[in-house]
Amino acid sequence: MYTALFPLWSPDPDPSLLASRAVDSGELIFPALPDASPLAVRHAPVALPSIGEVYSFTVIHPGAKSGLAPYALGYVDLPGPVRIFGRLQGRARPAIGERYRAVPDEQFGYVFEAVEGASA
Repeated sequence: MYTALFPLWSPDPDPSLLASRAVDSGELIFPALPDASPLAVRHAPVALPSIGEVYSFTVIHPGAKSGLAPYALGYVDLPGPVRIFGRLQGRARPAIGERYRAVPDEQFGYVFEAVEGASA
């Protein structure tokens, strides 16, 4: 099971990924800074929009002996702006500009699921 060192999700019934916004500059940092961080006093937690667009991706083809199926990794641009790297699920091959939604994941903390019928 994934164990987070940083708070990843808002406690809302419909959770959102959490980032930290610098009070002085407005810059976003992902993942959100933990309360114990010396920088936390200069940042405020902010929930990120859940849906963004694929900026870049690659498809990984593990060796046949591993028994693992190919999977996609990529960067998703969320409004804010913030660009997050993660696993892309729901399509065999993503495309630049396609829309993906951040969802909780037991193994990785979060993954991006394809938004059906939606592209840029």
